[in-house]
Amino acid sequence: MYCLETNNLTHRFTKENTVLKNISLRVTEGSIYGFLGPNGAGKTTTLRLILGLLKKQEGDILFFGKPFERNRVAILKNIGSLIESPSLYGHLTASENLSLLQKIYRCPRQRIKEVLKLVGLPHTGNKKASQFSLGMKQRLSIAVALLHNPSLLILDEPTNGLDPNGMIEIRELLIKLNQQSGITVIISSHMLAEIEKLVTHVGVINNGQMLFQGPLNELKSKQQESVSVVLETSDLEKTVHIIAGHDIKTTQEDGKLHMPFVSKKVIATLAQQLVNNNIELYEISVVKNDLETIFINLFSK
Repeated sequence: MYCLETNNLTHRFTKENTVLKNISLRVTEGSIYGFLGPNGAGKTTTLRLILGLLKKQEGDILFFGKPFERNRVAILKNIGSLIESPSLYGHLTASENLSLLQKIYRCPRQRIKEVLKLVGLPHTGNKKASQFSLGMKQRLSIAVALLHNPSLLILDEPTNGLDPNGMIEIRELLIKLNQQSGITVIISSHMLAEIEKLVTHVGVINNGQMLFQGPLNELKSKQQESVSVVLETSDLEKTVHIIAGHDIKTTQEDGKLHMPFVSKKVIATLAQQLVNNNIELYEISVVKNDLETIFINLFSK
């Protein structure tokens, strides 16, 4: 079941400025969904629309199979969110910040201690939020989003500005929330290297259009498809002819031959043929594109 589904979501700031074009998200319940794209791609606008912070113009938004517009109050009770920078009272402690919202949400007082422990801030005492590190502020903001015990958590660039340790803390927290508490997480980011360690599913957006959506493993399969073999020999022309005899196409770049990945047996056969034809083999290597390269290729299409 999808906990969030959008169909052909389109948004314009002016008639000439269409910032989202037919965005159709499919977020599976129980997943950690990475909403990825460069800055200005349309991530924050999409999240604002699905939370009702921007008025929808075209398309449909459904949470848990129900239309958002007709079930807004009930749906928002099941959603926690952090969009852009944390909204905290710097002159209050962590507990005092949560206490204000606890009264609004009418949740048990005990819930404050529970969420502070959950996000790793159980012993901040009388320390004011203004004295917190950025990582602590982010964790407190996530605690605010969790206070009313939502089943879906939506976070916009929660690791922005954090040092490596802060990123690890947020990553481990979100994995714990997902695996131990069963919370579905949607997290937007422009940092693939960090997000791929966290998510189960991925949606890629650029220039207001979806370029890819599916399980992380499906994206990684594209990585496997992009593996190639590089050869450098003493006679490239003869080498091309020998390789062509195996019905394998090659390209030449910087004095080296590139061909699609083949089995070890075929590589061994080619190497033996080159030696038999008095062709010196200087280099043979396997080149595997990382996910960052695949992303760049998606964005350049």
